[in-house]
Amino acid sequence: MGKDLFRITQVAMIGISLFSSHYLYAATTTIEGKPDGASLAQSIKPVTSCSSLASVDLTVIGGAGSNVTSATASVIDGQSVCTVEGVLAPSIGFKVKLPENNWQQRFLQIGCGGLCGSISEQVGAASGCEPVTNGEFVISATDMGHQGMGGEFGKDPQKRADFAFRSLHLTSVTSKALIKAFYGKDPAYSYFSGCSDGGREALIEAQRYPDDFDGIIAGAPAMNFEVQNGIYHPWLAQSNTGKDGKPIVLANRLPLIHQAVLEKCDTLDGQKDGLISEPLSCQFDPAILQCKTGEKDAADCLTQEEVTAVQRFYKGPTDPTTGKSMIAGGPLPGSELAWAGVFVPNSKDEPIFSKIIASGARSVLFKDIPDDTNFSFSTMKFDSKLFADLKAMHSFYDSTNPDLSAFYARGGKLILWHGWADQHISPVNTIEYHKAVVKFMGEKKASAFERLYLLPGMYHCEGGEGPNQIDLLTPMMNWVEQGHAPQAILAKKPHVDEKTDFGTPVRDKKGGDAAAKPVAQTKIDATRPVYPFPYIAVYKKHGDVNEAENYQPVKMKNAGKSPDWLGNDLFKPYPLIN
Repeated sequence: MGKDLFRITQVAMIGISLFSSHYLYAATTTIEGKPDGASLAQSIKPVTSCSSLASVDLTVIGGAGSNVTSATASVIDGQSVCTVEGVLAPSIGFKVKLPENNWQQRFLQIGCGGLCGSISEQVGAASGCEPVTNGEFVISATDMGHQGMGGEFGKDPQKRADFAFRSLHLTSVTSKALIKAFYGKDPAYSYFSGCSDGGREALIEAQRYPDDFDGIIAGAPAMNFEVQNGIYHPWLAQSNTGKDGKPIVLANRLPLIHQAVLEKCDTLDGQKDGLISEPLSCQFDPAILQCKTGEKDAADCLTQEEVTAVQRFYKGPTDPTTGKSMIAGGPLPGSELAWAGVFVPNSKDEPIFSKIIASGARSVLFKDIPDDTNFSFSTMKFDSKLFADLKAMHSFYDSTNPDLSAFYARGGKLILWHGWADQHISPVNTIEYHKAVVKFMGEKKASAFERLYLLPGMYHCEGGEGPNQIDLLTPMMNWVEQGHAPQAILAKKPHVDEKTDFGTPVRDKKGGDAAAKPVAQTKIDATRPVYPFPYIAVYKKHGDVNEAENYQPVKMKNAGKSPDWLGNDLFKPYPLIN
C-alpha cells in the first residue's frame, strides 16, 4: 500500500500541471476555527462507562418516545467498542459505535441503499483506510425511519419525511450528543459517506443541513429519486417484457452485446484494455448484431425483438407530445455485463428486478398514493403527465439542488463519484449535477470545495471489470483537515471482487450487522489513477499497463452535452418542502 501511495503521489504531481488552473484553487484551505488534522494524534478516552449512555435523554432530539434501547461494550475486530442502539420517534432506528481506546475526534455517518429499512454498517469508498479500522472514528447509521426494504412506509406521511431527510439529520445530532456524553468532547471533524440512496442522503445533508458535516462523499447518488424510481426502472422493466409477459433479453446474451460495444469503443482512449473510459463518446447501435434474414443459428446475433429492447435500454423513454427525453441518461455503453439480474434476468421465469424496485417505490413516489388495482408495468404510459405527477414530490425527496452556498460558506467539502458502468443509476445524472453546481456556484468556488470522479468499468457502488476499490475518505480527511485538495485518486482492481452491502439495492435484505470496515484485498491485479472530471487516465504507451504510474491525465474529448429533457429545471435551485 505504501508503494501504491508513493506512485499515485508521483502521478498526481506529474499530472497536476495538465489540469486547468481552477483545480488548484484554495489548495491549502481548511475549515475556519477547526484544529489542524495533524493535531488530532492524541487519543481521547471515555469519561464515562458505556452502560451509562443508556440514560442519555433523546427526547430533546427526537421527541417523546425517543430513547436508547441498548448500550453494550464489546470487542469488534480487535477494537473495544461501545455500541449504542436506539429509536428516534416515531420509528427511526439508529446505531452508533464509539471506540474506547483510540478515538481521534472524528465522526463518520454512513448511508444505506435502495429504500433502506435496515442499518448498514459497511463503510464504502474507504478501501485500506486505516483510521476506519483502528478505532479513530465514531461510526453511525440509521435505517431511515422504517424497517424492511418495501415501500409500505410511504403510506405514513411522517415516515415519508423520515426517509426523505429527517432521519439523517436527527441521527447526526444524536450521534454527536452521544459522543459528547461518552468522551466529554464534541467531534472535531464530521464526515458522511454513502452510495446509491446513500449518495442521495449525502447530498440531502449538504443541501438541507450544511452544518452537520465537514466532508461529504456521495457515490452513485440516487439524487434524482423521483425519475429514477418512477420512470427509469419502470422503463427498463417494460422494455424487456414481451407480449407474452416474459423477458425478451436474457443474461446469456449480454457478453455478445458487451463484446460488440468493446469492438466499437474500447480504443477511443488509445488503449485496448476491455474498458471504456469515455462512454459519452461511444456511438453504438445494437442493430449491427441483428440476425440476417434466414439465419437459423442466433447464438452470435440478436433477434429483431432483442435489438429493439436493447435500443430502448440505451435511449430511454420520450414524451410522445414534445419528443423530449424523460430521463437525463440511460445505462451507458460498457455497462452491459452489469445488467444481469437487474433489468435483464437470468431466465425466462426470473422476475425483472427493475420491476421489483419500481413496484416497491410506487407508494412512496406520488403525492397521492395511486390505486394500483389494475396497474401493469407492461401498459404503463410514459408521458408528460407521469412526469408532472412525479415532479410534485421533487423538492421533498430529490437532492439535485445545486445551491450549496451555505455548505461552501462554512468550509464544507464534497466528493462525488460514480462508476461509468453503473447498471442501476446512470452516471449522466451525477455529471449533470456536477455541471449544475459549477454553473450556479461559479467555477472558482466550485473547484474550491467539490470534485467528481468517474471510474471506468465500475458497476453500481462496487465491482466491475475495471479497478473499483477506492479510498476517498483519506483524501477527504486530507482536504478537510489539512487543506490539501485531492487530485488523482488510486483505484485498485482486486484479484477477486468482494461483494458488499454498501449502497447496493437489494430485495428481501434483513438487518445488516456486518463489521463496520472497508473492503480490503490481499492481492491487487492492477492500479490506475482516476482524475477529477473532465479528465481521464490515458496510458503513456510505456511501462506496465497495470501500474498507475504509467498513466497521465488527458481531458475528455466529449464531456457530454447536457441533455434537453423534461427535467431541465430539476437541477436548478428550488425551495425545499418539509
